[in-house]
Amino acid sequence: MALLIFLIIIGLAILIGGAEALVRGASSLAKRLGVSPLVIGLTIVAFGTSAPELVVNMYAALGGTTDIAIGNIVGSNIANILLIVGISASIFPLAVQHSTTWKEVPFALLASVLVFVMGNDMLIDGVSFSSLTRTDGIALIALFIIFMYYTVGLALAEKGQQEDDVDTYTYPFSIFYILIGSLGLFFGGKLLVDNASELGRIAGLSESLIGLTVVAIGTSLPELATSVVAAYRKETDLAIGNIVGSNIFNVFWILGLTSIITPVPFNTTINADVLVAVGATLLLFIFILIGGKKKFLDTERHVITRWEGIVFLLLYIGYTGYVIARG
Repeated sequence: MALLIFLIIIGLAILIGGAEALVRGASSLAKRLGVSPLVIGLTIVAFGTSAPELVVNMYAALGGTTDIAIGNIVGSNIANILLIVGISASIFPLAVQHSTTWKEVPFALLASVLVFVMGNDMLIDGVSFSSLTRTDGIALIALFIIFMYYTVGLALAEKGQQEDDVDTYTYPFSIFYILIGSLGLFFGGKLLVDNASELGRIAGLSESLIGLTVVAIGTSLPELATSVVAAYRKETDLAIGNIVGSNIFNVFWILGLTSIITPVPFNTTINADVLVAVGATLLLFIFILIGGKKKFLDTERHVITRWEGIVFLLLYIGYTGYVIARG
């Protein structure tokens, strides 16, 4: 069992390193080819930071371990809010842009609600089997396209505020990073899913538990690192935007694409966790509104305070204890 845990950690490290290398190489190549930093940020970097969740879901769905696929997305979204926002806000109060409060957080809430609605065919439609079908996947991708259209418009409106901070390398090094990153995602994802499934089988743990905890936290490490560093540097827009955007990507892009490739059976025992994700997003919205306002860059913005961050952390500890006790 110790070997399996070690291999899971190695798989996570390779997966995250692969995503980082892919983003660096692709961003550098795009910049050298004359692609604007705006487009790089909205496409390569955004998709690259979601690559660990995507690769894990592809392997899990195609390998038949669908509880890991669903648990990975739901668990990542819960960890993003309760754990990562909790840690980030505890470091420094997080200022939230107006558009994030009234547009992106509600969009993230819609994503969590749709997972519950689309996954509960037996409960809602009265059929004998629940799953996320290809039709569900197409609908999720359609909503993702709408979100990307909104994001592009928002970014174009703020184009003058964008900074070009993309590192550039020579063409051979850029391509090398892309190849290494792609290989890292492929082998790291396979190593993680295979050994996580085997660990669950040996230890008598459910795939759902593995997906909601070990895999979910592991694939959320890029977001954790980004948000914590951003909070430490007091770049609070990046910290909260990174989390909300990731939750939207996880459902509409990754779960949508997974469902299109192969229909994903939905184990209704995960309904409690989906409702926790819905509740966490609602609580994020409430905390943003009641946290008060502070002046940032000559504008007043709602903030998530340190005590709200601590509440998030306590809730995540309690939720993790519940999931482990449930088995």
